[in-house]
Amino acid sequence: MTYGRESIDLPEDRGCLQWVLGIPLVLIYLPAAYICVLLLTADPIAAQDQRTRDDAYTMGGVALCISFAGLLLSLLPVYRRTMNRWWYAVPLVLGAIAYFGGVAVG
Repeated sequence: MTYGRESIDLPEDRGCLQWVLGIPLVLIYLPAAYICVLLLTADPIAAQDQRTRDDAYTMGGVALCISFAGLLLSLLPVYRRTMNRWWYAVPLVLGAIAYFGGVAVG
């Protein structure tokens, strides 16, 4: 009598697992997205507005760190097996906005 090995990754269980694993990623990316929106609406281009430039530089660095933390979380094996590939695009886009909107301005 042989017993077939059951797979742990059942297709019908992936939907619920994606929701459970997606919630921490969304909670990490929400503050970074909010900071990126603030960076896009700020206008630190004026030469006399050094304080706004410094604030944009700091906010860009914070958003970049948050995006990097989310990217590291999504590189865990359980996330790589379960989540779709587009979850890697979110921290890359947020990081690019944070870099060009805040860090590159400073």
